[in-house]
Amino acid sequence: MNASVLAGKKIGLFGKGGSGKSTVTVLLARALADRGYEPVVLDADSTNVGLAQALGMERTPALLMEHLGGLVFSGGTLTCPVDDPTPLPQPELDLKGLPGEYLGETESGIRLLLGGKMGDLGPGAGCDGPIAKIARDLQVTENGGEPPLLVDFKAGFEDSARGVLTGLDLAVVVVDPTTAAVGMAVHLKRMVERIRSGEGPATAHFESPEMARVAQDVFRGAKVKGVVAVLNRVPDEETEAHLRKRLEEEDGPEVVGVIPEDRALQSRWLKGEMVRLEEHQEALRDLVANLEESPFLRSD
Repeated sequence: MNASVLAGKKIGLFGKGGSGKSTVTVLLARALADRGYEPVVLDADSTNVGLAQALGMERTPALLMEHLGGLVFSGGTLTCPVDDPTPLPQPELDLKGLPGEYLGETESGIRLLLGGKMGDLGPGAGCDGPIAKIARDLQVTENGGEPPLLVDFKAGFEDSARGVLTGLDLAVVVVDPTTAAVGMAVHLKRMVERIRSGEGPATAHFESPEMARVAQDVFRGAKVKGVVAVLNRVPDEETEAHLRKRLEEEDGPEVVGVIPEDRALQSRWLKGEMVRLEEHQEALRDLVANLEESPFLRSD
C-alpha cells in the first residue's frame, strides 16, 4: 500500500472516559506522519485539554468555532445539530487560507485544529453541541487535495447520538480492559449499522417540519462505512485474548490494533509533554497498515 490510501478519509475516534481515546488519537497521528501522510487532527472534545502539547506543539491554536462564527449561546451562528440539523454553510476549510493562529503544526507535519472549549464561556453557554456540528460537517482541503482527518471526540456516547457519525468515513472505538468499553464498542457498531440500513433520526422534537426533513436528509446522506476497534492499555496477552473474545461473542467491531499498557504515557499527559510510544512502534505500524487495508476505507 502507498501513503495515499487514507488521503481524504475522515476518521472519528470514540471511547468511554478513561479509555485513552486522546492518547490513541495522538499515537495514530504520529504513526500516519511516519507513514508519509500529513494528517490533520480536529480536537472536538469540548472539555479535555493538552492535545497540542501531547502532539509536541509549542503553542495551542485558537478555537476554530470563533473563526466559523462563534457559538449561538454567545451571540454567534453555530447551532447544535440536535436542535438545528442544518449543515454548516461553508463546511470546506482550506488550510492554506486559514489564518495562522487557528492552525498548529509539528515538525513531523501533523496539523491541529481546535473545535472549541467550554471552560471560559460562562453560565448559560455550556452546551457543546455546536462543536459536534463542526466535527460532523468539516471538510479539510490543502492545495486541492484532502489530507486524512482524525477527529478526537469527547468521551462517551453523546456525540454519536447527535449524528456526528454521518459525516465520517470510519469510526474507531478505543477499548480498554473494562466491560463498559466493550459495551460501548458494541453499541457504536449497532448504531452505524442502523444508519447504514436507512434508519432515520428522531424528529418528534422538531417544531418545524422543514427541520425534520433536513435531519432526515443528513442521515440519508451519511457516508460512514463501519466501525473498528483499537485495544488500548493492554497489559498482557491474556487480557488481549479476553477482549477479542468478548467483542466476537457480542458481535462487536473488528480489532485493527493493539496498544500495550505504558504507564509513562499517563505521566507525559500530566506533565504536558509530547506523547510517544517508542518501544511499540511495530504496533502502531500494524494499526496504520490495517486501516489502509480495511474494506471500510477502500475506494468504490
